[in-house]
Amino acid sequence: MSWSDFFNQKQTQYLHTFGRGIHADIAKNEEELYAQAYEAFEQKKVLDGYEYFLRSLINYKGEISNENIILEKTDDSLKFELYQGSAKIYATVTKENLYAEVSVAKAQSASVALKRYILERNYQFTYISYFSDGEFIKLKLFVDNLILSPQKVFYPLRELALNADFDKEHIFSEFSDATLADIEHIKPLEKEELQIKYDFMQNSITELETKVLTLPSNDKDGMQAFLYLNFLFKIDYLIAPNFALYQKISKKVQEYFLDETSSVEMKNEELKLYIMELKELNFEEFSKNFYAAKYTFEQTEKSSFEELSKFIGESFTKIKWYKSNRYNQIIPTIYTYIAFYALYNYGLNNILKALLHLFIEITHSKYFEQLGYKPLYNETTQSFEKRKIISTIDIIIHKEQQKYKNLKPFGNNLNFNSLNEFAYSFYQEIQNLNFDE
Repeated sequence: MSWSDFFNQKQTQYLHTFGRGIHADIAKNEEELYAQAYEAFEQKKVLDGYEYFLRSLINYKGEISNENIILEKTDDSLKFELYQGSAKIYATVTKENLYAEVSVAKAQSASVALKRYILERNYQFTYISYFSDGEFIKLKLFVDNLILSPQKVFYPLRELALNADFDKEHIFSEFSDATLADIEHIKPLEKEELQIKYDFMQNSITELETKVLTLPSNDKDGMQAFLYLNFLFKIDYLIAPNFALYQKISKKVQEYFLDETSSVEMKNEELKLYIMELKELNFEEFSKNFYAAKYTFEQTEKSSFEELSKFIGESFTKIKWYKSNRYNQIIPTIYTYIAFYALYNYGLNNILKALLHLFIEITHSKYFEQLGYKPLYNETTQSFEKRKIISTIDIIIHKEQQKYKNLKPFGNNLNFNSLNEFAYSFYQEIQNLNFDE
C-alpha cells in the first residue's frame, strides 16, 4: 500500500456502543491541554486550569465533539455540565472552590429500603456524599481550590460521575417505586437495532447450548467455565446493556471470580441457570435495558501493558493443554475469551482497545454486518478481508506513533490460513508491541 493510499483511508467510525469503554477519540492536543492545566494551577490561575483540564476530557467522533462536557466561562466563574451515562453533572467553579451535584431520584418516591441503601452508600465514598434538597435525592462534590493539580480534580469528579451513573441504574433496577431524576438526556435505541441485539443474544444462547453438548464427560468443568463466562462477556460487550441486564451480568461475573467456597461445577450451574433466564426474556422486557448516552470517564482503572501480555501468555498455556489433550472444540472460544475478558477487566490504552475490538469484529463479523458494517471475515468461505484488516491495523498504530516511536504495524505478519492460526498470530503480535516512549 502506498503512503498516499494509506492517508486517504479512515478508521471505521463505530455508530454503536460496545462494552463499557469509551469508543471515541480524545482531543488531538489532550496532552498539551493537560500540561497547560498543570501550569495554570501552579500559577494560581484556577479558572484557566479547570478549563484546560475539562477540555482535555472532551471526546470526539472523528473531528466532531461528542459534547460530553459543556463549558461556560466568565471572568469570575466557570460553569459546566458533564455527562456519564444516566448521570448529568452540574458544576460551578470559582477561584475558591468547585461545587458539583447530580440529581439521582425524586425524594418523594424514595422508600425506606432506598433510603437505607443511600445511607450505606455514603460510607463507601471518598469525596462525595448523598443529600436531599426536599425535591430530589442528590450526590454532591465540594473541592477546595487551595492546592490544585489535574489529578486532584480528576479523581473526585470521576468518583461522582461513575457512582451517580451506577446508582441511578441500580435504583431503577432494584427499587421499582423510585422515580429517576434528570434523565431527559438519555435516548432510546431504535427498535431495529434492539431486534438485532435480541436475536444475537438468543442465537448465541442456542449456539452455547449446542457447544456444551459436544463436551466430553470428563474434564468438562473448565471448558464449561470458558463457554459460560465467554458468553456473558460477549453479551456485555457486543450488545452493551444497561439497567437490570447490565447489573445482573456484572453481579454474576463478580460472584464467579470472588466465590472461593463453591466448586467450578457449582459456579457453572449458577451461570447456566442465569443464561436460561436470559433465554426466557421476551423482547419487550429486553428492550427496557438499553439507551444511548454520552460518557466521559472509563469505568476500569488503567492497567499496564505487562498485565495484558501476561494474561495472553497464561491463556496460551491453557490452549496448549487443551490441544495436547485433543479438546480442540474449546480453542476458538478461548481465543475470543481473551479479548472479551481483557476489555472487561483491564483499563487499556486506546491502541490496545482498538486492536482487541478489531479482533472481536473479525470473529463476530456476521453480527457487525447486521449492524451495518462491512464484514471482515466470511464464515462460509472461511476467508478474511485481508487488505482491510491490514490497513486498519496500520491506521490504529499510526495514530499513536508520534507518542510511541517504537510501535510498528504488524498486519503483514499475521497468519490468515485459518481463524485459529490468525488468532494465535494476532495475540503474539500484540505481545510484541513496544510502548516505550
